[in-house]
Amino acid sequence: MMLRTVLGVLLLIGAFLSIPIPAAAQGVREPTPIVIGQSFVIDSRVMGEDREINVWLPPGYHDTDRDYPVVYLLDGGVDQDFHHITGLAQLGTIVGTTQDFIVVGVATRDRRNELTFRAEHDPSLIADYPTHGQSDRFRQFIADEVMPFIDAAYRTDGDEAMMGESLAGLFVLETFLRQPVLFDRYIAVSPSLWWDKGALADEAPALLAAQPPTGRTLWLTVADEGGEMQAAIDRLRASLDAVTGYTWIYSARPHETHATIYHPAALDAFRILYAPVEATP
Repeated sequence: MMLRTVLGVLLLIGAFLSIPIPAAAQGVREPTPIVIGQSFVIDSRVMGEDREINVWLPPGYHDTDRDYPVVYLLDGGVDQDFHHITGLAQLGTIVGTTQDFIVVGVATRDRRNELTFRAEHDPSLIADYPTHGQSDRFRQFIADEVMPFIDAAYRTDGDEAMMGESLAGLFVLETFLRQPVLFDRYIAVSPSLWWDKGALADEAPALLAAQPPTGRTLWLTVADEGGEMQAAIDRLRASLDAVTGYTWIYSARPHETHATIYHPAALDAFRILYAPVEATP
């Protein structure tokens, strides 16, 4: 796998680089970049094109030799969810409300292509989104190219999580149901289980029965979605209740909407799944 590295990317101010710098005032020195991570371009064999991934390291990473868990963030591009999720991770480690972990943002381009499975029950999806339904390929890209690179480049401890919201949350759930051993923890925020008339929720009993108990953890939360979305969530919950061998946590958030849920839900997920480990006296 060939990698072209873009080191020291100006992630925090990248969106504003085109804004002219104002004339220096008396006593004000020239500005310096604020760098919060590294951005890499993977020459992906699986995807057949260059793909962006972004990496945030917890404060103190370079001051120790310890290994760290990794959270793989879907829609993790610089102009997607990378900034606000890494901000939560930084806050948690600074104030001590979460363990330290690495965040790897996996950017998406055509979300319906990369994050959804092929529709079989909803003709409108087939007609409206002709490129949809390649989630298997995107999952292979993450498993075969992104994760091995991260393990080789950084000090990881083998504890790996996948996180996503909306269509990315659907991808998280599909991975949990079809390839549960790929990750240790799954964080799905208002997942789009309405996709293809709730087909994934309908398949859940058979998919869960086909997998041996893995001990994996699923953290599932949903906003005030209503209708087909909530109905599919409820069917999935019933399927999860009927099996053993998993740890799963459900958090309904009726006070949130699809547009507002992600940030507060992500904070709670980190505090629960990465609660600080008390030191042994």
